[in-house]
Amino acid sequence: MSVTWDDADVPPPRRFGPGDWLRVVLRGLCVGTLVFGGLALLLLVRLVERPFCGLHRPVTPFITVAVCKGALRLLGLPLHVKGSPMTGQGAIVANHASWLDIFVLNASKRIYFVSKSEVASWPGIGWLARATGTVFVVRDPRRAAEQTQTFQDRLLAGHKLLFFPEGTSTDGLRVLPFKPTLFQAFFAPELRGTLKVQPVTVTYHAPDKADARFYGWWGDMEFASHLLSTLAAPRQGRVEVVYHAPLKVSDFADRKALAAAAEETVRGAHALAVAG
Repeated sequence: MSVTWDDADVPPPRRFGPGDWLRVVLRGLCVGTLVFGGLALLLLVRLVERPFCGLHRPVTPFITVAVCKGALRLLGLPLHVKGSPMTGQGAIVANHASWLDIFVLNASKRIYFVSKSEVASWPGIGWLARATGTVFVVRDPRRAAEQTQTFQDRLLAGHKLLFFPEGTSTDGLRVLPFKPTLFQAFFAPELRGTLKVQPVTVTYHAPDKADARFYGWWGDMEFASHLLSTLAAPRQGRVEVVYHAPLKVSDFADRKALAAAAEETVRGAHALAVAG
């Protein structure tokens, strides 16, 4: 996850009343207990799973899915899923609006995120990312071949890797251009003939009377303040996830053509959802 896209027009800080703080405490305790309790369980199971299964994770992804579904319910944020997550070997590419994407997308499908390496050191989110098998990308051209090999190994192991091709999070009201760099791994000879890439559109709808960008997290916005605002909301909005038809990598000439097709699909559905 990255927060480098910027927009000077950010929502003003919210002032909390007693009721807001009560919701923060109650929801925070419930969500925190579920998430970190689930993390402890996952790590215990992984101690047994790792030596017998290596890269394969037959059990722990189900823990992640259950925890993320439960966290959204405790937050009071309804999740509406349209379309069907693909089966078989493949990757997923989605637009990126918020740290909430971690819960929203994990609640819909057993996946593994691809994220910048800095996230691994973030308190809380970094621990969860490492435990759930996130692939961390180092922005160093000298390690490009190594990272491409990591992608290939994980994809060949049957993992669904989820990429955010925008390279940053946004205000949730737009989809930025997809960067084709990460699509190069899909064109490896071992993968190109069989691999599919599924575009996924994530659209957040703000609570009634709230700023339309309520769930967006971008620019210089602090994680802690955004988390508190989300926990304090008297009533939440909702989030939609649309799984589009998978794209066969072999149908495209190169990474730029595949990135453009995925972007067009995600952008079109997002524009319709925001307008609606």
